[in-house]
Amino acid sequence: MLGGTALFGVSLGLGIPAGVLGLLMADGVFRPSSSTFYPTVSSGPRNRPRVALTFDDGPDPEVTPVLLDILAKAGAHATFFTIGRNLVRHTSVAERAVREGHELGNHSWQHDRMQNFYGTRAQAEEIDRSVELIREVSRTESLPLYRPPIGLKSPALARAAHVRDLRVIAWSLHSRDTLLRDAQRIAERVLKRVRAGDIILMHDGHDRDGYHRAATTGALPLILYGLTQRGLQSVTVSELLVGH
Repeated sequence: MLGGTALFGVSLGLGIPAGVLGLLMADGVFRPSSSTFYPTVSSGPRNRPRVALTFDDGPDPEVTPVLLDILAKAGAHATFFTIGRNLVRHTSVAERAVREGHELGNHSWQHDRMQNFYGTRAQAEEIDRSVELIREVSRTESLPLYRPPIGLKSPALARAAHVRDLRVIAWSLHSRDTLLRDAQRIAERVLKRVRAGDIILMHDGHDRDGYHRAATTGALPLILYGLTQRGLQSVTVSELLVGH
């Protein structure tokens, strides 16, 4: 091994060129679906007519209730990867989501954009603090699915996740609603690329106070209509992954 380094099932031997090792490390850090550091799920079975819509960074008191109205009208379900500090402030919105059959996931406590540089203990604190709140709101002892901020992973996160046997979730289709401001363009991007088994990344909240994802509310009805036209059902991530 290289300096005795092993990354959860992947031993890095002395014979691995430095350039290759660097590429492996970069892949593990920057590609959200990479399992270099820790097993990561980015899609579900491709042989069932289902997809999972996921919304990050909420709950948001303005956007999330509108999305819940839209989902209810369509009879669709989704997974909301919540930021703990937002969940504390807008607990009633999350409680409504749970009552209506949606799933709450863990997106860290504060969504610090520098979290990938945290050590193992700090990573664990970000995970655990939100876990307890999500369990309380969801009224379950189940360990919520985890999505790290910005989808970035590190050896320190991997160690914390390994101890807790976390199920880490990335995505196979990014709506780009963090960049696009036009609802039609967001919907077109998703519907042009979507296929059965996709985990679709969208946002109902923001990691910065005072910012909102208004375009998502316009894009969601178009996306749900397009999914129906393609014979695809929107379910929670846990439902998508049953038997997978």
